[in-house]
Amino acid sequence: MTQQLEQLIAVARGERPADLLLTGGKVVNTLSGEILEQDVAICQDKIAGVGPGYEARETIDLEGAYLSPGFIDGHIHIESSMVEIPQFARAVVPLGTTTVIADPHEIANVLGYDGIRYMLESSKYNPLNVYFMLPSCVPATDMETAGSELRAFDLFPFLQEKWVLGLGEMMNYPGVLQRDPEVLDKLKISSDKRLDGHAPGLRGHDLCAYIAAGIHSDHESVSADEALEKIRLGMFIAVREGTAARNLEQLLPAVSPVNSRRFFFCSDDRHPTTLVEEGHVNAIIKKALRLGLDPVMTLRMATINSTEFYKLNHLGAVAPGRLADLVVFDDFEHLFIKMVFKSGQLVAKNQEPLFEISERPMKSHVRGSVNIKWLEGNEFTLPALSAHCRVIDLIPDQIITNEAILEPKIVGGKVESDPERDILKVAVIERHKASGNIGRGLVRGFGMKQGAMASSIGHDSHNIIAVGTNDADMMRAVIQINKMGGGIAIACDGEVRASLELPVAGLMSRLPVGEVSQRTKVIDAVAHDLGVKPRDPLMVLSFLALPVIPRLKLTDMGLVDVERFEFVDLFVDSN
Repeated sequence: MTQQLEQLIAVARGERPADLLLTGGKVVNTLSGEILEQDVAICQDKIAGVGPGYEARETIDLEGAYLSPGFIDGHIHIESSMVEIPQFARAVVPLGTTTVIADPHEIANVLGYDGIRYMLESSKYNPLNVYFMLPSCVPATDMETAGSELRAFDLFPFLQEKWVLGLGEMMNYPGVLQRDPEVLDKLKISSDKRLDGHAPGLRGHDLCAYIAAGIHSDHESVSADEALEKIRLGMFIAVREGTAARNLEQLLPAVSPVNSRRFFFCSDDRHPTTLVEEGHVNAIIKKALRLGLDPVMTLRMATINSTEFYKLNHLGAVAPGRLADLVVFDDFEHLFIKMVFKSGQLVAKNQEPLFEISERPMKSHVRGSVNIKWLEGNEFTLPALSAHCRVIDLIPDQIITNEAILEPKIVGGKVESDPERDILKVAVIERHKASGNIGRGLVRGFGMKQGAMASSIGHDSHNIIAVGTNDADMMRAVIQINKMGGGIAIACDGEVRASLELPVAGLMSRLPVGEVSQRTKVIDAVAHDLGVKPRDPLMVLSFLALPVIPRLKLTDMGLVDVERFEFVDLFVDSN
């Protein structure tokens, strides 16, 4: 360590040649807010010096291109990409991303401690810094069956890990405000770390109380007014631009030269097709620039701003002593990524990776995660107890829903799917403990005319969720998921028409992002051929089981009125 430091100082003073010299570039200085034509000298994995007069063993002429710190995603659930971390790295590093702040909330709800350990281990030996925030809400609610429960006692050992920065998004803000002992324990053990927030619509005194508890970031703001209130009270705002939730355009009016250092970019959830067709942080930068944000402010929001919140002082700037994570791009109009350096090594060129996935054996492995009680074949039968039912009413392009009171189709005293009126059966099958729990309900707006669709991605507890026009195809799709050990399946006329294996916790594939994207596009196409209306049926299906997003949702325990936060009956009194 001492020898490495001595070498760095010697190179910085010009006493010995650098390992690599980048010349002819326009350096985006995120510290001063300037763009300067400067040389950058690199010693091993760090930047030694910036300026003229350096010599090196190897020199690369950037030919007038821009040189920026590596891009940073300030909050992401990697599981939403449906691939493991090494494959995720191969997808995003060539696009300029060199650091992500990951919250393994999804896999933790399935596999608990083992899921977090697996993510930590699989992040090693990749040219991508993966820092972690510990999942704070496992399970997310007590109105569903999760695969694990993580208390403060369970999380505490992880806080000693080098790559763990603190406590992840505290979705249970009512628990904070009501001083729930378990919630307060989690806040207390993380008090010397960073605490991420999740507080949509929280304002006034309640917001003050939430921030007073030590929570100083939020990625759920959907209006400039909301973001500004949180900024004024001491929060950092993570501007989210994911697949389903996109808030950049609404929040940019809140960003000014005075307060811009309190904003940073995040994707939260980016599905494989979004990564392949749009990109990652580079796509967020492009959109911000198109919307008129100043280029240097934009690059700061993509780099140094998040490092200041997460206290990653070795990242985020082209400056002496910082890690040599660098991005070379053509201009601010096209933002084509010409080169990416990770720890001083060229790892991508012309948006293609120059590295392979490490073959080193992992110390941590995941067990199978689909454990459902034996299905007899009548699990989706729904005896009619009344002539009226509560129906989950989809809202186009939204994950929130409404509630409708409708007359279902009843045949022989049983409720059946009614494709002609677009009222379909939906079921959530518990898959962690073989409890036999099955929540049954109805949904309007999915549009399916034939067949059934099922998935083991069902936020946040990730039980199996199925929707269909008939019980037999629903059963066939669920059985296929069980056979695959997790995944997505569409069945019609007793045959599986399309499927995708997700053997890692029922959430992630072992295939590259490109292949997963192609398979999900096939699933979407088959679903649309069968009449499905939503543009992204997988997203809609996965959020039908999330009992923290209004208004009516379904878990393995039953129908949940999210606004009242209580279970409600499927059948309503006809009177």
